[in-house]
Amino acid sequence: MTPPLTLSAAFATSLDTPDHIRIAESLGYSRAWAYDSPALYPDVWAMLALAADRTDTIGLGPAVLVPHLRHPITNAAAIAMLEAMAPGRVAVAIGTGYTARLTMGKKALTWAWTRSYVDCLMALLRGERAEWGGEPIELLMTEGFGATRPLDVPIVLGATGPKGLGHAREIDAAGVFLTMPNEVPEGWDWTVSLQFGTVLADGESADSPRVMDAAGHAAALVYHGMYEIGGRAMVEGLPNGSAWCDSLEAAEPEGSRHLAIHAGHLIGLSEHDAKAVNGEAITMLGMARSTDEWRMALEGYAEAGLTEIAYQPAGDDIAGELERFAEAAGV
Repeated sequence: MTPPLTLSAAFATSLDTPDHIRIAESLGYSRAWAYDSPALYPDVWAMLALAADRTDTIGLGPAVLVPHLRHPITNAAAIAMLEAMAPGRVAVAIGTGYTARLTMGKKALTWAWTRSYVDCLMALLRGERAEWGGEPIELLMTEGFGATRPLDVPIVLGATGPKGLGHAREIDAAGVFLTMPNEVPEGWDWTVSLQFGTVLADGESADSPRVMDAAGHAAALVYHGMYEIGGRAMVEGLPNGSAWCDSLEAAEPEGSRHLAIHAGHLIGLSEHDAKAVNGEAITMLGMARSTDEWRMALEGYAEAGLTEIAYQPAGDDIAGELERFAEAAGV
């Protein structure tokens, strides 16, 4: 028999995220992941610290932490702080910084650079002296200023391709954070994937204002990603893809277009997204499903070897979205 999926929540980190994490805990979510993308959201560590103060049992951590945004000792100190505030509840997912880098007009980091950062960070958490930028560094905080080293905080790598998975194995990562929930590599006890969208009520249309509010961002994510990967040619096959491209390209020259692409990313619909995303797009992309459809999808992910789904709610009723998805997931 396939073990059931662990249900976690993921948040496009907002000023309300600490309270939303408290609600997720009350609904039975096992862990709360918060996004690290400063062009879009408030500081992830500040919001997680507030969440630690408002919760008792739910796991906490960034997903995924973007290495180039902070010196490794800054992230190590933040991890030590959060672990001191929420002992045994912290896990940290680290990646190459796809969206956070794109919002700055930059490509994702190389795995070689990311690996050097992770090696340094893990050494600091073990209480060792490490080297970064040619200088020796070490966590020097004493009792009362952060958790005592060594810190046994699980590190999860946002890795899908062979390079990332290879590095994950070499550092003995606790698990992997995946892009596609049905493409699960073998040999891992902990595999996490994000899930977006909303649960349809009986007879509810995907064109309804509630569904557009709760799932429009999820459909728009596909337009954003495909344009970044392959430009207009990839997006034109989506519903109203040409209209989306026309709006975007008329608004921003190529050199600053990344700013328009990611405005409101995973929060809601930008003016360009609103020209394309409708009920047809949301349905076609699987972002609005009935309870039975969600349960079938989650069962399929578990059968594929996934162990944890991190559901990201959106819209004006985050608490309601968390409750509806938890019910559909059988929590």
